[in-house]
Amino acid sequence: MRGLRVQAVAARIGEIAPQTARFADQWPTGQDVEILPPVRHALAEIGVSYLFSEDAPTLLPYASQLFLAREVLVRPSRWVWPRWIPTPARRFRTRQQVAFTDALRPIVRRRRSSGQLGDDMLGQMLRPSPHYGLLPEEAILDTLPGITVATFETPSRAAGWILLHLARHPQAAGRVAAEAASLPADPAATTSTHLGSLQYTQALVSEVLRLYPPSWLLTRRAPRQTQLADYTIDAGSTVLVCPYTAHRDAREFSEPDQFQPERWLDESGSPAKPGVFLSFGTGPHGCEGAALAMAMLTLLTAQTARCYHLSEPPGPEPSYQVTTLEGLATVGLRLRATLRG
Repeated sequence: MRGLRVQAVAARIGEIAPQTARFADQWPTGQDVEILPPVRHALAEIGVSYLFSEDAPTLLPYASQLFLAREVLVRPSRWVWPRWIPTPARRFRTRQQVAFTDALRPIVRRRRSSGQLGDDMLGQMLRPSPHYGLLPEEAILDTLPGITVATFETPSRAAGWILLHLARHPQAAGRVAAEAASLPADPAATTSTHLGSLQYTQALVSEVLRLYPPSWLLTRRAPRQTQLADYTIDAGSTVLVCPYTAHRDAREFSEPDQFQPERWLDESGSPAKPGVFLSFGTGPHGCEGAALAMAMLTLLTAQTARCYHLSEPPGPEPSYQVTTLEGLATVGLRLRATLRG
């Protein structure tokens, strides 16, 4: 996925930043807002635009419906149906998958026939690969729906936890705001250098991802017999890995239950060993969209903190909910924004 590599994301920071600034500008002040829906919409606009550029407005509605279909599919049910039974939720998901593919197909054919492939993610996939040559049309159509939803599904859950921590830790939020003051007045002028200067903001994002990894459970398949501590894992076995508990291992993180963004600024406190920080997975199966997700979340956090003080309304604390693909999200999260002086 050449279009998701660190260098590719860095080259397009000026496209991502204005949309994160727009999210902050549009937050209604002085009222309690259920924040996850607008966060998801903002990140969907960013993700779909990153993948498809000028064709994003055409595909955004289909991406939103496909996300909804995936959510419906995993809602708790009193019945567990075999995978081959066409339940209403599965039929709905199939219809949305077909609708997205039908909308994308003419875009792929138009770009290929005109020779104007574009510099976005789709354009990168339309170019011949030195290893695989020219990707078949069906391979592109099969791959992109999942990638499209992934650009905003998991980051939206992470953003909810990040904004909640800005509300609960005003001193940390103030430090993010001070750092964000160095961003250009015109968000389109933001570069990877500006993003790299947001060191504390990135530390805060990483710390929230450590404490509340949006994908709290990972599955891996052992290709060969493996010895793990005192256990023998047979070839072909499925192994469940829980980042939520692994990130609270005192052998790897000092005071693991404490919110301490500073641990990521101290080289000795940042996990250097492979497999210690698992919010994006690790190894060859790590998330290919990690650079894009971190850019989106860092800029969204900086722009929001620069503009507002966030607070929680009175009432019960947000609860946990397991959502699509074992995601950990806040349920009914409501926050209030007041303008920062």
